[in-house]
Amino acid sequence: MLTILIDQPITPEHLARLRAAAGVIVRQVEMEAKAVERPADLIADVDILLCKLPPKNIDDMRRLKLIQLASVGYEHLRHVGFADRPIQFCNARGLFDTAIAEWNIAMMINLTRDLRGMIRRQDAGQWERLDTFQQEIRGKTVGLWGYGGIGRETARVAKALGMTVQVLTRSGVKPRLRDWTPAGTGDPEGKLPDRVFTAGQEQEFLSRLDFLILALPRTQATNGMVGERELRALPKQAFVLNPARGPIIQEQPLIRALHEGWIAGAALDTHYHYPMPADHPLWRFPNVIMTPHISGADKSSLFPQRLGELFLANVQRWINREPLWNEVTADEWRETEAMQNEK
Repeated sequence: MLTILIDQPITPEHLARLRAAAGVIVRQVEMEAKAVERPADLIADVDILLCKLPPKNIDDMRRLKLIQLASVGYEHLRHVGFADRPIQFCNARGLFDTAIAEWNIAMMINLTRDLRGMIRRQDAGQWERLDTFQQEIRGKTVGLWGYGGIGRETARVAKALGMTVQVLTRSGVKPRLRDWTPAGTGDPEGKLPDRVFTAGQEQEFLSRLDFLILALPRTQATNGMVGERELRALPKQAFVLNPARGPIIQEQPLIRALHEGWIAGAALDTHYHYPMPADHPLWRFPNVIMTPHISGADKSSLFPQRLGELFLANVQRWINREPLWNEVTADEWRETEAMQNEK
């Protein structure tokens, strides 16, 4: 018998389809906000695990063959040493593309129209029809540094709104075939960008943007990737959006860029501290929007449907010995673990 353990929300329909499969036992447990020890007799015979955080006593899962993670980021698990374990591991790429793309679009509109300024005047009962409140994003240029699922869905919606889309990747834009994508979203064939830049062309890419959006994971190569040189390369009217990982942008250069006016402002959903201290200077800039790492919207009513769809597809693929969606390779794990070793 194949035993599956689930501690994440999926729809009753997907749960029923899993339980209806021949030779499958499905167990559900309460979702936990942090890693916990699970009873050994509950997990010892589990073959497939759907979770956000594996149990602390993962070594008790002697039959474990596949983990489906319910989040995209996995650097918080680098200490577990998955690169050297005989376990296939898949993340949740694709599940959050639409929500984070909506956050990107909302932040571009809110920054362009200075929504924070309007709300401050509303709270003070002030009637002011400033020019900055009456702008639009149509015709502006958005630069996507990275072109995975989030970048591709952002590009699709931005193009529909009349924006020019530029992309910077290490080696160009290619079809995206091994990552799961919700039907009708993104740019699977990689045909939407108006212009593509590659490694070595960073300065040219940055020099013509109205918005820079970071859409790539935090790795050895990307940690601290955006510093003073990159921020100074942006036009002064450019806004920076970071729904990726806070430390991809160097903290002090970002504060200086905002304080000295190298850029027009920023929207930040990922941060340098969790939670951000109340006295941190980034809270105080009138041209900065800070959100508490919620752009991915895993509390959306659509999340259980998407997670169930991805998980069921990967279970079926695993049974049929077909390539899995979103599999994290041993090399990707080693790159993540190397970043931990640098600390």
